[in-house]
Amino acid sequence: MPKPNFSLTQELLQNITQIERLYGQLEALKMPQKLELNLEQDNLIQSAYVSNSIEGNPLSHREVTNLLLDERVPVNRDEKEVTNYYALLQSLKDYIDQDISLDLVKEFHQKLIKGVRDEIAGKIRNKKVVIGNYSHEEKKAFSLEVKHEPPFHKKANIEKAVKELCQWLIDDTSTPVILKAGIFHHHFVYIHPYVDGNGRVCRLLTALIFLQNKYWINKYFVLDDYYDIDRHMYSDKLHTADKGDKTQWLEYFSDGVKYSLKGALARVQEAMFKLKVEERPTPKERKVISLIEKQKEITSTDLAKNLKVSRQQAHNLLKALVEKGFLIKKGKTKKSYYYLK
Repeated sequence: MPKPNFSLTQELLQNITQIERLYGQLEALKMPQKLELNLEQDNLIQSAYVSNSIEGNPLSHREVTNLLLDERVPVNRDEKEVTNYYALLQSLKDYIDQDISLDLVKEFHQKLIKGVRDEIAGKIRNKKVVIGNYSHEEKKAFSLEVKHEPPFHKKANIEKAVKELCQWLIDDTSTPVILKAGIFHHHFVYIHPYVDGNGRVCRLLTALIFLQNKYWINKYFVLDDYYDIDRHMYSDKLHTADKGDKTQWLEYFSDGVKYSLKGALARVQEAMFKLKVEERPTPKERKVISLIEKQKEITSTDLAKNLKVSRQQAHNLLKALVEKGFLIKKGKTKKSYYYLK
């Protein structure tokens, strides 16, 4: 792959700086584990929904969410596409120490398309394809508006181009990761190694590049939601780089990373605030805390007598305070006692 052509514009420099600052703010929040796990699950579902929807999958966000959370067996091609993509997203961390190579590209495509179009799964194309949009005017037949014709149509040439792109990823140690991921994203789609599934494989590999460079994409944020704002713009900006200069695409791509991080930061801050509100003790729980402050420790039986409530109610109050982090429970029998954390 020849050296990528782009201009390091003021916008690109500002985006890189802001991205690093926003990511640093996210990492500094030190989210509770429960919130972190919930956020990652939401991000994976969102990414699986949007990335497939961009390619024409008709399932709604609710249908995708129910399918993935219920962990049921997919019953048709549309559901299989989503579950395959979701499974690959979940497994990306397993590839962090593995160089992106032609074999890995084939592996991702095979796992993505398996059960959907088995005849092409993992197989580099050996035929001509073009990328475009069909239009239809009144009293006229459908016509294809060609947006991009890949540079190669023979399997050997395509594999060579993919190998060169992967080798560039390894050899280039000076380009900032934001730009490196964007360059890879465009050039992979530009080569268009498969008959179908190029966009989804590309977005998975782009996410992997971020992970390999210590940007915990999916854990904190996703990129696909930015592309979903205006899918035509995503496609148009991507193809501005087809003639060689990737500047306009990289400005758009880095805008997307910045947008996604801003959204993620706002969501996490809001969730952490709600969590703090939910963890505040209720008036009755404050009575329990005051009582333990005086007595140092208490059992559920003693609490029931003091508050004149049932032993079950006392147990529930103590359990809630343990879950909120105010009390520590000692012992596992009926003689268990509680003290302030």
